[in-house]
Amino acid sequence: MTHALTSLLVLTLSTLVSTTAQAQELTGDWLGTLETPGGNLRLLVTITEDETGELTAVMESLDQAPGRKIPVSTVEIDPDHLHFEIAGMGASFTGEWVVETESYDGEFNQGLTLPMSMRRPDAVEAHIVEGMDGVWETVLDREGTLLGFALKIETTEAGTQVALDSVDQGAYGIPVTNFDRDGDRVGFQIPAANVTFSGEVDGDRMTGQWLRPGFPDVTLEWTRTSYQVIALNRPQMPHAPFPYRTEEVRFDNPADDSVSLAGTLTRPEGEGPFPAVVLISGSGPQDRDEYVWEHRPFAVLADHLTRQGIAVLRFDDRGVGESRGDFAAADMEDLRSDARAAFDFLRQQDRIDSHRVGLIGHSEGGLHAPVMAAGDDRIAFIVLLAGPGTPGSQLLKDQTLAMAEAGGYGVDQLGALADLLDAIYGALASAASPDAAREALDPILTDEAMDLMGNPVDLRDLVISQFVRQWHLDLVRHDPAPYLAALHQPVLALNGTLDLQVLASANLPAIEAALADNPDATVIALENQNHLFQRAQTGTIAEYAQIEETMSPMALNTVSDWINARFGQADR
Repeated sequence: MTHALTSLLVLTLSTLVSTTAQAQELTGDWLGTLETPGGNLRLLVTITEDETGELTAVMESLDQAPGRKIPVSTVEIDPDHLHFEIAGMGASFTGEWVVETESYDGEFNQGLTLPMSMRRPDAVEAHIVEGMDGVWETVLDREGTLLGFALKIETTEAGTQVALDSVDQGAYGIPVTNFDRDGDRVGFQIPAANVTFSGEVDGDRMTGQWLRPGFPDVTLEWTRTSYQVIALNRPQMPHAPFPYRTEEVRFDNPADDSVSLAGTLTRPEGEGPFPAVVLISGSGPQDRDEYVWEHRPFAVLADHLTRQGIAVLRFDDRGVGESRGDFAAADMEDLRSDARAAFDFLRQQDRIDSHRVGLIGHSEGGLHAPVMAAGDDRIAFIVLLAGPGTPGSQLLKDQTLAMAEAGGYGVDQLGALADLLDAIYGALASAASPDAAREALDPILTDEAMDLMGNPVDLRDLVISQFVRQWHLDLVRHDPAPYLAALHQPVLALNGTLDLQVLASANLPAIEAALADNPDATVIALENQNHLFQRAQTGTIAEYAQIEETMSPMALNTVSDWINARFGQADR
């Protein structure tokens, strides 16, 4: 399961107004300034009206991703107030109109609450920094721990866009703000890490001070290793034309009328009817391709399965991509209800055999699939890709310790971290409510505890907010064993031996034990494969993006062969 602090990029807005006259007044550009600890971020919202009077909008983060316009979700706007929510990131803004400043002044909330104002811009100028384009690399030595960074700088007509890859931490595309150059002086900020850099550039070298509150100042020397930012090679990514039918679909969740899900249905050529699967993604807001670290595992998996005669439905999580809804407010059962809606929709489609429709769940999706199938005999089979077999608190503890050990923690640090995690998950498991959980964590997450977990002390409130989300509380308290034991359908469970997020050594035996009475249960450990089922060397998250392979042929073939052996056309 993947846990990351998602940074602000862009949103879609659908707008509610009372009259056409008001709508015309409210269309056009609105420029917002988000005041972060690392500096100001400019957000440009452009609202338009179509022939039917419906208002839509796009937002552009001028200092993070200039030129990139992405449609977003739910906004209420009238002459007195503006409110919008960014469901996929758990963020929202509410502002009131201030006559004196002619702006909507309010607060942006994403765990932390920050002031923001939105007003009509006089002009929006592209911010262009000359002579810096390319890839700049350095290594930060933090008390013996070496962290490799790559600063990627690209300039287009829309402006200069800068992002940071923290290679050894497996974090890519971290927004860089306030990037500027004045003669030989150059500087920038990284709000997500509360980092400021200030230095001088001399040709292809840049030297200066890396400043982060609470840590010693570090002198860094960057070297430009390329004059172009080249996209990572992903040879398995499928491209049209396809030897199968592809259809963009939309379906509602009858359990929640605020949720409308969008996805892609791929069906083999021919009349069928075909066996079919719904793909259920892992933790966090995911799009239909499960895009992560510049890989698209679900696009690759769907392409492979459809070529092997199996129809596939993959969909954007609620509040992500083209799906509507509030991801941040969703608990485990909400997410399962979305997957049920996808399953019901798929069974009703032409050329699909409704008796041969199953579920493939990756990571957290492998937690949802058994819960759904244990009470629904219509589900023909399930495939668990790195699905959990141990209780959630143990799963998260094992995951954190494995990553810490891979990151260089010593025996004493690991012991202290294990004790800290026991205290955290014990408090979360016994808390009667999110508020009670927050109160219980307050004395546990000291400055020393934050440092032990590798989190900046000033992000303590945000870390606590993530811990006490209802989704996280559900995960901590979930035990997959009873649901696995109740399955009568065929089950395939795969895990990579190098998976540091859902450890094969702990989870596969637990799954096998729970499925002991199931006559058609197959449990396989794939050697030297990681959480994404890439052939790997270490299994660390930092390695994911560096590997060109998105999903190993062995994993792909194991899944398709297993399904077709039981539900393929030859056995009709």
